[in-house]
Amino acid sequence: MSGTAEPAAGGLLARLAAIVGGAHVLTDPVDISPFLTDQRDRYTGRALAVVKPAATAEVAAVMRACAEAGVAMVPQGGNTGLCGGATPLPGGASLLINLSRLDHVRALDIGNDTICVEAGCTLAAVRETAAAAGRLFPLALASGGSCEIGGTLSTNAGGIHVLRYGNMRDLTLGLEAVLPDGRVWNGLRALRKDNSGYDLKQLFIGAEGTLGIITAAALKLFPAPRTSATAWAAVPDPAAAVALLARLRAACGERVTAFELVGRALLELALKHMPRCRPPLPSPTPWAVLMELSDTAADAPLTGLLEQTLQAAIAAGEVTDAALAATLAQSENLWALRENANEAQKREGFSIKHDISVPLDRIAEFITRAGDALRAWRPGLRIVTFGHIGDGNLHYNLFPPHADAAFTTCSAEANRIVYDLVDALGGSISAEHGIGQLKREEIRRYKSAVELDLMLAIKHTLDPRGLMNPGKVL
Repeated sequence: MSGTAEPAAGGLLARLAAIVGGAHVLTDPVDISPFLTDQRDRYTGRALAVVKPAATAEVAAVMRACAEAGVAMVPQGGNTGLCGGATPLPGGASLLINLSRLDHVRALDIGNDTICVEAGCTLAAVRETAAAAGRLFPLALASGGSCEIGGTLSTNAGGIHVLRYGNMRDLTLGLEAVLPDGRVWNGLRALRKDNSGYDLKQLFIGAEGTLGIITAAALKLFPAPRTSATAWAAVPDPAAAVALLARLRAACGERVTAFELVGRALLELALKHMPRCRPPLPSPTPWAVLMELSDTAADAPLTGLLEQTLQAAIAAGEVTDAALAATLAQSENLWALRENANEAQKREGFSIKHDISVPLDRIAEFITRAGDALRAWRPGLRIVTFGHIGDGNLHYNLFPPHADAAFTTCSAEANRIVYDLVDALGGSISAEHGIGQLKREEIRRYKSAVELDLMLAIKHTLDPRGLMNPGKVL
């Protein structure tokens, strides 16, 4: 245990050191600083200490000690979240519990197509373990090398393959979680069918650590694809992209693995800030789609099927130009344009970010109406639109037209324009990034009183003292 802490916390810190070892209770400001700021550098908090347990029993003992001392707890994994959900509040009265040392693969069951992993395993490690066994864990995120399974569960992460495989709710069969009082719930049943009462795991998935701490999960695996085809297609507008998706699914069925909309503004940022990125087509276009097909058959004629579908789309006016990847390197170059989206935007500077979803048939309407309203509000606004159009999820981010210090204070106005329209179209103001601190007040406007009452009732039942991740979600 390094550094000094507030005297009132001394007894708790000594107890924690006895549980996890003094080297894993950090109090020195230099040591804990990396844990206290979120990935976007938007939120910075304070904490009594950072504690790093290495097993579920240690997590339970730490949480029991905190409960007895009345100290709030903030769970954290890879700290890659975009809404401040894993960052403590500025008050400094909480304990940050980092789960990165819980990084074991507990079981790999090829016969059942499941893998049981601890919360601190990185997404990349889980995917690599599955691949080595000839299986696929399909969640794919740009932060895969850093984000951890506990965090992806806590935010119900989605990513580029939701269209085919679903999000983390769909990929999870069972959970192990520690309740705020230190009790351990073992729900690690790897069953496809279990109708024996309330599905408790769903309470913790997407709850962002406000009901307890997930320590392990039983996840679904799938046969590994052996063939794939990737293409970049220029489309005249978002409506054409939606039509192209319908055409592609009709022709290729479940082989459609990913279908990403990319606006020209995002492409320009990627080419400007990311040296690896190259223009996919000779001439810039206002909109494009990045698509992928995959199949478990080694001889599946995916490239030909994709080419035929794109030719039909060109004839129908849905596509104006296209580039098919002929090699793995070409495919990786196309995906680099999409995977570097967050980093390119971060390098460009401050933006007002939105992670929204609307019904697929309202995507084009949303983009048109929101763009008109926002540019009337702030002429010259740069709107960066991209996302998982196949499942109705858009990342809709706003940059000032020029250096404008006042723009950083305009989030509330922009949010009202965007979120009111999303709500009117039957959508959600948070598709996959969660609520965290960023949207905590916003959901009060868009959720019904009944829904909020139910959420609060669940919170009070599992965490009556409000010790779990205070200031997040509710």
